[in-house]
Parts: sequence; C-alpha cells; structure tokens
Amino acid sequence: MGATLRIFDAVRVPFDYKFIDMGKDIYLKGYSNGMTPEAKDTVERLGILFKGPMETPKGAGVKSINVTARKVWSTFANKRVFRTLPGVETVYSRAGINIDLTLLRENIEDTYGGIEHYQTNDVAQTRRLITRPGSLQIHKMAFEANIHKITDGLFLSTFYEVAKQYPSLKADDTIVDDLAMKLVMNPTSFDVVVLPNLQGDIISDLCAGLVGGLGMAPSANLGERISIYEAVHGTAPDIAGKKMANPTALLMSGLMMLRQLGLTDKADAVHRGLEAALASGDRTRDLAQLPGRSPLGTDAFADAVVHHIAPAAKAAPVSFADIKYAAPIRPATNPMLSVKADRCKEKEKTVGTDFFVDSDLAPAELADLLKATVDSVPGRPPVELTMISNRGTQVWPTGSLFTELVNHYRCRLENKSGEAVAETDLLALISAVSKKVRVCSLEMLLVVDGKKGYSLAQGQ
Repeated sequence: MGATLRIFDAVRVPFDYKFIDMGKDIYLKGYSNGMTPEAKDTVERLGILFKGPMETPKGAGVKSINVTARKVWSTFANKRVFRTLPGVETVYSRAGINIDLTLLRENIEDTYGGIEHYQTNDVAQTRRLITRPGSLQIHKMAFEANIHKITDGLFLSTFYEVAKQYPSLKADDTIVDDLAMKLVMNPTSFDVVVLPNLQGDIISDLCAGLVGGLGMAPSANLGERISIYEAVHGTAPDIAGKKMANPTALLMSGLMMLRQLGLTDKADAVHRGLEAALASGDRTRDLAQLPGRSPLGTDAFADAVVHHIAPAAKAAPVSFADIKYAAPIRPATNPMLSVKADRCKEKEKTVGTDFFVDSDLAPAELADLLKATVDSVPGRPPVELTMISNRGTQVWPTGSLFTELVNHYRCRLENKSGEAVAETDLLALISAVSKKVRVCSLEMLLVVDGKKGYSLAQGQ
C-alpha cells in the first residue's frame, strides 16, 4: 500500500487518507466481523475503501472479511480488468496476442450468501440464492460497459431483459465450462464477460492466468453508494514486511479508483509509467527477468514507475471541477431493491411442497410411511406424493437399484391438477409427517405466470 500511495503522491493526487485496520488482528481482538465500529463508520461516511489484502483467521469459524466488506456495503459488481502488459511474459504475449478483457462478477448472491446448515449427520447444505433485482443490477452495469458472455437461469433471463435496452450491442451466452475452454483457446474473442458470483470467482482467476497471474489483476467492487478497490491476490504472509511484493495489482486497482473519481489524466500518466518501467526491465521477483537484471523490491519498483512518469504529468495541476466524488448519504432504513414491475400476486400460486427428511429407510418403505401419514390427516389438502429423490436423483416411484443413497431424501407433495393449495394446510401435513420421521427443511412449490418455479429430479 505504501508504494502505491507514494506513486500517487508523485503525480500530486489530491487525496487525504484516513487509515483504518480490518482483518485478522481485529478478529483476534474480539470483533467477530473483522472490523471495528469506528472503521465501519469511516467507510460509510467516506464511501471509498482502498484496501490491501486482508487475512481472515483460519479455522476460527468466522466469515471472510473480504466477502463481508463487499456484502455489507452492497458492492454488487466486482469489475476485474485483464490486459497484456509489456514485459510480462505469458503464452499469449510470446505469440504476439494482446489480451484486453473485462470480467464483471455479481458480488453479493450465489453460494456466497453463506447460508449453510447440516441437514443430517452426513449431509450439509448450502443455499444458492439468485435474485431478479440482483441480476438486473449487474447486467445493467455490464451493458453500460459493453457486454458479451454469461450464464444461467434467472440470471440468464434477466440478462436478455436488459439486452433489449441495448440493441446496438451483441449479447450472447454460453455455459461456464465451454466459456473456460474458449477463454484459453481464443481469449481475444471476448470483450466483457458477466457471471454469477461463484463462477465469476473461478473464471476471473483463469483470466488472471492469461495475463501473468493475480499480481497483474486489478479489482473494483462497485455499489450504488460505496465502492471498494483492492488487489485480487491474497495476503502472502511468507513475504509480509520483506518489501518483496509486486505492487502492480494494487496500483492498477488504485488507477481504477482514480478514473472512477474523475482523475483520468493522473491514472493514465501512472499507467504509462508502469508500462514503461516493465518494458525497460524493471520487474519484481515474480516476473521473468531480463538477462543481467536483478529483481527489484517493492519500493525500488515503485521508484522505477515514478522515474518513468513524464515530468509534465508529475507537475500537472488538478482541476477540482473534474473530480467526481460525493460522500454517500446514509439511508434512513435498509434499501429494498425493486422487484419485477409487473409482479402480481394473482399470478403466483403454491401447488405443493418439497420437504427433506433424515431417514435410513429404503425409498419404497419411506414412500409407504409418508403416504399413510398424509392420508391419515383429516381434511387434508388434495396433494399426493409424486416423487422422492436422493442427492437430486429420483429413487421413487421409479429409479435404479444402482443409485447409492445417503440419509437425506427430498419428498414432494404436489397437487397434480395445478390448483393452488393453502400453505397452512401443507404445514399441517408436514407437522404430521414430523411425528413419524425427522423433517430437516422444506420449500413451497411455486407456480409463476403458469410456469413451475421448481425443478425435476434427475431421472424424473
């Protein structure tokens, strides 16, 4: 961080900095979320967090401070830019292929919701949440940056909803495994990629490998009110304090911050200095060295970047009229993201429930037990047991004896006529079932606009 701020000072970036501590040391002082109330208040008052890598204690049962910061402050879009830099050797640079790729990753939802439970002693569950408002946020930002590829479900349908508003831009989609292959085989065919959180996390590291590694990968977490700028790489405790780290990723993340704040000339001047330093052979130990050149430490590399910045750029004054900054206004209550404009409760109906049970019974035995229990409930709703699955594969009413089982079944009660069923009546049925077998959790089966909002089992 010190090396990056020294480069900023060299071009007269007009910032005063408020330094705060977050991460491992704060956890160890008893703050379970990794930040003090004072640090939280500072970020919320200023609206910009420029941070170095922060460590979360391993095995302490606490949440990642990096993910916590992104989610608490609703920085819904993680923007990562991958460009070929001079002097950074990769398979592609040696072939004369220059990469210029932007990846936008949804930053709040998906499995990073961190909603996890043990269902049985052998089965743990993570809920994967994708929402329409969250998907619309990231897609709108992607199209405003120009867009190319994407993936799945509700996320995909909202992508094409937004695409209609930008008819001059090509919109396309692909499945994530095919995307990974295409990025390796022909990375120049992509301009901007937008992905859900988990897939974006994985693919962004792949993209970093295309341009030389995580040390070359800047990152910005952008929200409506607060933004976080950080390097993608981790903390590297083995070299902490030794002045050996490559500051390039953090420096380029800072340049994204400068551009966002309207200081484009300053950012461009530093970027030219960085490219000139790398091209002349000034490199840290993680990069390939020119013959006869020794790797530079962190401070020496920063000095080299400053040396290559044009003198006129160092002396150039700042026009404060160009700065695009306003402190965030603290909302009176938590903002509720808008839902689908034409949502109408009359278009939604519950037609049954999936409930999950902890049982070692064979599928047919479990089915007999459940049917007898449901049939014994007076005035029960018109639902019937239509499917039992295990790890997502149907095992009743049909299935294979070669399907291996765990002690966790999904059981579906469904009104096959498609008519609505009162959720209170369904809960009464589940209450009766729970007296016979342990119920781990349940989900209501929703039909929206005539379309089933729940999935079939494999083999159903």
